[in-house]
Amino acid sequence: MCIILVYALVFTEISLVYASPSQGPFRTVSNNHQFYDVQAHRGGRGNVVESTLPSFAWGLIDGATTLELDNGITQDGEVVVWHDESILPEKCSDTAPVVPDDPAYPYVGKFISNLTLAQIKTLDCGSKRQTNYPHQLAYPGARIPTLREVFDFVSCADLSHQILWNIESKINARYPNQTAGVDDFVQKQHEIFISSPYYQSITYQSFDWRTLVSMKTLDDKLITSALIDEDTAFTPRGSTSPWLAGLRLESFPGPSLSEQIAQAAHAIQADILSPTGTFLIPSSSHEGSSHFTTPEMISEAHRFGMKVVPWTVNGLDRAEELFKDGADGIITDYPNVVRRWAKQQGLRVAPKYPRQRVFSCLYQHMR
Repeated sequence: MCIILVYALVFTEISLVYASPSQGPFRTVSNNHQFYDVQAHRGGRGNVVESTLPSFAWGLIDGATTLELDNGITQDGEVVVWHDESILPEKCSDTAPVVPDDPAYPYVGKFISNLTLAQIKTLDCGSKRQTNYPHQLAYPGARIPTLREVFDFVSCADLSHQILWNIESKINARYPNQTAGVDDFVQKQHEIFISSPYYQSITYQSFDWRTLVSMKTLDDKLITSALIDEDTAFTPRGSTSPWLAGLRLESFPGPSLSEQIAQAAHAIQADILSPTGTFLIPSSSHEGSSHFTTPEMISEAHRFGMKVVPWTVNGLDRAEELFKDGADGIITDYPNVVRRWAKQQGLRVAPKYPRQRVFSCLYQHMR
């Protein structure tokens, strides 16, 4: 029944588009690198249930420069597109066991790494609108897709392969038994990357910098992005962070923490530094809190030839501050809003994909 609802929703979208006036020609360009980098976080989590084919469809329609997503690896070695290490009840519902009397059922609450792809494919992850995102479009019956399925769907709508990708390895450096390991992520993701028409459009990002080092060793042509936030940069009692590939920020000359972070990212040959764009570091001084991402961090990264793309920035005041500080892009839950702002600033923005084409492809790929 849930799948039928999905088809009905998609068919309705297609029907509405065919009944509407033409949106005009969709002009092809060589790729999206020429545009200000508005990244649709999990496809645009603020607008559509996250990390599903419909979310990436709307990322295209809303004119995102880049589709941002996360990968997990199943028990049987399949690369899936999902942010969380486990199946959260707030996002997904069980429908039925993949086989009668499956001892792993129910699957909600289990780690991705402990479930097979067949088990994961029974889950309905499109019906539940998130409390913090009241404007999300729900797509009842939407399943967790594989990375290959996402590439195939987007290729249908993006015939000239213009869209850019920012793909994260969702690996847990602190609790390694909860996810697949570094070698599994790097080898399996890379195998899919190189077989995809999007190979040259992919950025590989991770909080676990070991995966970035490993990926660069395997393929030095692939762009890598070093994710970092307060949880991965700072550790209790000054211990070495498990996230930074053995590096200690205080060993870099700085002089500020912001500059040390940029210097550490450069040391692992990252092409992009991707810090939290909204976290405030408490201060004991009268000046109050300061942002984790600072003008000094951005300037130091640029000095090394790295770009800076902060996440997850949903307020235009903060987006504007980061842009003025020199940020090269913004990862956001609302790509339509940030794109509209970027256009107002006179920045070049990526074209929107025609709804007719996108929804036609969505209908084909969700059957």
